[in-house]
Amino acid sequence: MSQYTSETANQEICVIVPTIREYECVRAYVKNAREHGFDVSQLHFVLVTEDFCETDAMRAMLDDLEVSGKVFDGTRREEFYEDHGIEEYAHVVPAASHAETSFGLLYMWANDRFEYGVFIDDDTLPQEDKNYFGRHLSNLAFDGEIERVRSDQQWVNVLYQNADEHGLYPRGYPYSAMDETVETDTVGIENGDIVASQGLWTNVPDLDAVRILMDGDLRGQAQTRTTAGDFGDDFVAADGNYLTVCSMNLAFRREVIPAFYQLPMDENEWDVGRFDDIWSGVFLKRACDLLGKQIYNGGPLCEHNKAERSTFDDLHNEVAGLELNEHLWELVDDVEPERSRSAPSAALPDDDTEPDATDYAAVYEAMADRLAAGDFDQYRNGAFFNHVGEYMRDWLECLEAIRRAPATADD
Repeated sequence: MSQYTSETANQEICVIVPTIREYECVRAYVKNAREHGFDVSQLHFVLVTEDFCETDAMRAMLDDLEVSGKVFDGTRREEFYEDHGIEEYAHVVPAASHAETSFGLLYMWANDRFEYGVFIDDDTLPQEDKNYFGRHLSNLAFDGEIERVRSDQQWVNVLYQNADEHGLYPRGYPYSAMDETVETDTVGIENGDIVASQGLWTNVPDLDAVRILMDGDLRGQAQTRTTAGDFGDDFVAADGNYLTVCSMNLAFRREVIPAFYQLPMDENEWDVGRFDDIWSGVFLKRACDLLGKQIYNGGPLCEHNKAERSTFDDLHNEVAGLELNEHLWELVDDVEPERSRSAPSAALPDDDTEPDATDYAAVYEAMADRLAAGDFDQYRNGAFFNHVGEYMRDWLECLEAIRRAPATADD
């Protein structure tokens, strides 16, 4: 697989790192890029952090590495909102939450020089012998045959390739979809069809608290660890099949931003947490199915070094949303857009036929409306779906406000 293509060469990449502790991970990723001949001038790092963190040291690190980048703590984010006239939408990015990765998406949207984005969690490291950024860009420009996976439960376990040995299901995989029957074949992909590249992870697998407890670990990690040998060929999930999308190691095209909002979690009256990237992945997969696009899964792998913490703390954050997670995908599985907030071409036709989806905003708006207006009293904390739907609407309005605002001198 080539490191670069004519499409991806010389394109600027926004590397978004939510961090409150282990920001030094950036050094490993920059080192990896240089050692593999990747042009680091393509990379612009956005560290999303908080006022109580070591922001001066973060800026000094970027200077020491001689890479482009900015550090946005809470104060700097407020300045960004004011500069772009979007103060009324500041709530879409929660503070001190993993979902603050959404600020990086807003930053990208306000800077149209970025055609690609990369999410990196601060408790990860790249494989030293693999070209991390080069591989992600190659995936996004993939053209050829690739393995396609489907199951009789409409869910694909991204760890399926060695599941008979380790028995793992990733965080966010519905419990009702376990014990699935998996089928594989191959499908042809054209350059431009891949809109997101999900790199998987070695060492500590990305599991939810219930599964960590079942694995016998009380420290928030797992007794069972994954290695590179647990992963085979790269793959895509078949149309109509969902998969967990974890944002710890993920590259994506700019075009998906309207449908890739990292959902508001943690600070809400229902105490729902830890599903921000998982639910955003459900929405993105539905949009991809309607738009004829794909999410690439496999390499580049990262080493996940999750810090020890009480498994029961994670369980407390997750349990309020477990039932909702079982049903979210069912609620959006038949959603199709009726109109577009931003694309006139997606407006209803003159006849009574359903329109084709023509852009991500149109599909996302339809999913937002389904959640915002629905009655979900049958579920514990069902009103959180309404809350999420309203925030999804606000996300689209925020992006539109940024698009209409005059460009600022320094974003």
